[in-house]
Amino acid sequence: MKSEPIDRRIFLSGTARAGIGLCGLCMCSPLASFAGEDEGASEKIDLTERCFCGYKCPDECTFLQGTLQDDVELKKEAWKEWKIEERFGVEFDPEQAICHGCKTMDKPKGIVLARCTVRDCAIEKGKECCIDCDELVACDKDLWRRFPDFKKKVVEAQVRYRRQT
Repeated sequence: MKSEPIDRRIFLSGTARAGIGLCGLCMCSPLASFAGEDEGASEKIDLTERCFCGYKCPDECTFLQGTLQDDVELKKEAWKEWKIEERFGVEFDPEQAICHGCKTMDKPKGIVLARCTVRDCAIEKGKECCIDCDELVACDKDLWRRFPDFKKKVVEAQVRYRRQT
């Protein structure tokens, strides 16, 4: 059986979409956990490896891959997946649909980073990550209100982190 050669861009795009679909299924399942919990409770939490909010972004993130590949279709997918139009009232704009990671300071910020109050707060306070903030438990930023289960996991990580330091 002879197979046709696959265009590299189509292959990468297809596999990224499959990975994103799998991530979406996992995030909706009871097994979903905040990135970093797979480290195990005994392993040291490294705040430099986490976003300001405490999350560990996956390499297959739609925004990241769309940015790295300059793929407008992936960017549109991320825009819909993250509900950017509903959240911020902004129609799709490939120039704003970018992300190089929240701790990358020398690259342009996309709409998500530009409007992330958690990121702004951590930078203002000089924190590597919210896990190291004494005000985390009482914090009422938009991210925590929208994802209370995620906040709970970050607070749990904070407890583990403080035991380790």
